[in-house]
Amino acid sequence: MSRLLGSVRARATLGATLVVAVALVAAGTAVLLSLRSNLLGEAGTQAERSAREVATELAVGTPYAELSLDVDDRPVQVVDEDGGLVAASEDLERISGTGVDAVKPQPSPTGDDDSDDDSDDDDSDDDDSGESLAPGGIGERTTVSDGSATIDGDTEDYRFAAVPVQNRAGEDLTVYAGAPLSAEHGAVNTALTVMLIGFPLLLAVVGWVTWLVTGRALRPVAGIRREMTAITASEDLARRVPVPDTHDEVARLASTTNRTLAALESSVERQRRFVADASHELRSPIASLRTQLEVAAAHPELLDLDGAVEDTVRLQRLAADLLLLARLDAGERPADARVDLAALAREEAGGRSGVSVRAEDDVAGEVTVAGSRGQLGRVLANLLDNAQRHARSAVEVSVRRDGGTAVVAVADDGEGVPAADRERIFERFVRLDAARSRDDGGAGLGLAIARDVAVRHGGTLTVHEAPAGGALFELRLPGA
Repeated sequence: MSRLLGSVRARATLGATLVVAVALVAAGTAVLLSLRSNLLGEAGTQAERSAREVATELAVGTPYAELSLDVDDRPVQVVDEDGGLVAASEDLERISGTGVDAVKPQPSPTGDDDSDDDSDDDDSDDDDSGESLAPGGIGERTTVSDGSATIDGDTEDYRFAAVPVQNRAGEDLTVYAGAPLSAEHGAVNTALTVMLIGFPLLLAVVGWVTWLVTGRALRPVAGIRREMTAITASEDLARRVPVPDTHDEVARLASTTNRTLAALESSVERQRRFVADASHELRSPIASLRTQLEVAAAHPELLDLDGAVEDTVRLQRLAADLLLLARLDAGERPADARVDLAALAREEAGGRSGVSVRAEDDVAGEVTVAGSRGQLGRVLANLLDNAQRHARSAVEVSVRRDGGTAVVAVADDGEGVPAADRERIFERFVRLDAARSRDDGGAGLGLAIARDVAVRHGGTLTVHEAPAGGALFELRLPGA
């Protein structure tokens, strides 16, 4: 059961069925209550009509024996102000709900139910409902009650209406007449039976339709899942999941999944290329160093100590560059220290021939950023190494502020960078034709490291044409 409910399709079907069930129960209850209320109101109206017909006969002086009490076989009672039954339906055998259980009228003490009574009793002018009636008057207020009655052996439930009346003799009477509730009971029971049969069928239809609709809607998701399972098993990131033509959330999910796969494929490809390039770059100094050591082992007098040291230093720098790139790729966050770029530029330029540092007078010593001093120093060192490698005679470093941004520019008077290569030079292990020599051009990691560090610090590193015609590298970082 828990496994079944773990399905979105099953949960959607169950949820829709429960919502419809609650709605049907609420609607069915409202319909039954409304139907019962209307039928009870109709029965009350019929009972009141019958009671007023008898009350009208009493008001015009019709004797008790001549009253129309057996019309439509409905129970009728005429009760005096003392609660005595003075008239009733002929076949009435039992009655309840009117407050008077008698079914046979008591004989009048005078022997005449229409005798003149000259004793005008002022206290008898008010009926039970509080209305004051004149002789021959019928009360406007009607009270209703529910009960049952047995007529000629048939027992049914009735709604009784009580109408006060005063006959011409000044007697206060109450007429009780009933209307059967069999129609109300039959209609309510029929409606309830229809609901008990129809509602489960309707819920079954709703559940079945919802199951089909959700299955059709989730069919592309199953295809995406199968393709992702195949991609995981084959480790082939070049594959893509199918995108349905529905233009809905599932289609957007498939498109997003394909973009994620493309990004993963690109990332894995970059990693593979990086490993291959790193292996290639490491192979050369290691092979050179091994050759020199093997020659030195066989012929110590032929040892090129300076070359061995140079290869070792180069190998050490390359290893440090690869380690820093690995840390940057791993998402290492830079330190949150305040760094004075003007002071850092002077420090990195110190001891380098042909390098000058210029800071604007109004910001000298005040261009500060938040970040890692070591990593930012590495950026400036790499930019200066690159500039010195390509400059003819001079390199100039300028530090300034541009609004809330700190700007460091490194310009040389060399040949510059062609416009087509101004983005490619920031790729890893990329060396332009003029700098292909491993001895002079390095491994092609310096500018890649510089841009990665700038991005990690929330900044940018771009290259333009310098005023002197060479390359102008511009480092922009948010000010502290």
